[in-house]
Amino acid sequence: MKKLSILLFLSVAIGFAQNADEKQLKSVYSTSLINGQSYAWLDHLSNEIGGRLSGSANAAKAVQYTKAELEKLGLDNVWLQEVLVPKWERGGAEVAYMQTNSGKIDMQICALGGSVATKDGGIEAEVIEVKGIDDLKLLGKDKIQGKIVFYNRPMQADLISTFEAYGGCVDQRYAGAKEALKYGAVGVVVRSMNLRMDDYPHTGSMGYEDVAVEDRIPAAAISTNGAELLSKQLQKDPKTKFGFTMYCKQFKDVKSHNVIGEITGSEFPNEIIIVGGHLDSWDLGDGSHDDGAGVVQSMEVLRLMKETGYKPKRTIRVVLFMNEENGLRGGKKYAEIAKEKGEKHVFALESDAGGFTPRGFSFDCSDENFAQVESWKALFKPYLIHYFEKGGSGADIGPLKDDQIVLAGLRPDSQRYFDHHHAANDTFDAVNKRELELGAATMTSLVYLFDKYGTVTPKKIKG
Repeated sequence: MKKLSILLFLSVAIGFAQNADEKQLKSVYSTSLINGQSYAWLDHLSNEIGGRLSGSANAAKAVQYTKAELEKLGLDNVWLQEVLVPKWERGGAEVAYMQTNSGKIDMQICALGGSVATKDGGIEAEVIEVKGIDDLKLLGKDKIQGKIVFYNRPMQADLISTFEAYGGCVDQRYAGAKEALKYGAVGVVVRSMNLRMDDYPHTGSMGYEDVAVEDRIPAAAISTNGAELLSKQLQKDPKTKFGFTMYCKQFKDVKSHNVIGEITGSEFPNEIIIVGGHLDSWDLGDGSHDDGAGVVQSMEVLRLMKETGYKPKRTIRVVLFMNEENGLRGGKKYAEIAKEKGEKHVFALESDAGGFTPRGFSFDCSDENFAQVESWKALFKPYLIHYFEKGGSGADIGPLKDDQIVLAGLRPDSQRYFDHHHAANDTFDAVNKRELELGAATMTSLVYLFDKYGTVTPKKIKG
């Protein structure tokens, strides 16, 4: 009888807890959808400030704006964390053309972030088309010397995960110039990381590593339509020439900041949960999806907790990281300072996959913590959140990784993300208000559950 009473008590307690969690999630979603702030914040960030490349005046404006908005929320602490970031400028608009027997055809390109400029007057040379870096060795220096290498490996269309497709070809963008110059290439043109056929070239970071500045060659992205046109022309005439001019410049590192705000935990203030996105963006659009959406959703997590009257047990901290796009300096600096202070981070959630409809989360954690996450799936079912998988989390929270913390990344529907990623059409009008607000509510719900129940400490096996 005593055992039956205990089981009955536990059943009632669990049922009460689940009911309380259901009510809290409903309150969070309702508040976000009816009285949300994320879309208004994004409107200002995108339309009043614009693209926020690290080291730029707009990046500095974004720091001051988000700090002021966090202060308006009445958080317990709001501060700036200094970080040195690279400063690269695109300069004037790039010009490119394809020289055919019928005349010049204008082409849409953009400099890759970190590229050197072309020499005065630009460059013009024959083109050698390859499908990837491995092709360079097969061709050899004799066939590449003095030419422009055209990397034309598309994102793999039959992969449902567009991030997997992106990962399968982004090496040609990042390391393409460094590898091509080993074979005497004078420049590099890279097919944009984009599954859609359009006229938007997509920028992104590239690196030369230890190559001397005077030996570096310019690197540009070409639109997917342009890549197809150039490839077809080369099939007709392998001697076709391509010309382009770029004006970009690298400056000395400059001072910038991570923006941080927090609600102090009522029971375990030394256990820290963070939620964040990166405040910087590329300069071609206004960075609404990458990563203005993640910034305002992360800010909204703390606002929704206050708005719904929830008092967290643990310290909930929003971190708006600077310089994810071309250096990850903000994420590294945050982790460095946290380690110096001996801070205990138990959970970190990042939103950096666009403001589209949320599908769920990916987790970098122990099996025990993932089992706890799976026990919460029923709470998310009414909101059509079904994706809970072990995997990656986010670039900026990655430096916090140890054997205790749980790292997670919001996973929105990714099919349209690379239509806008790093391109001039990553703009406010491409973000759906309701989808953005659903993402903010979904993030808040997961943070709430980790705050309420904590993380699971794996039991040590006795030897």
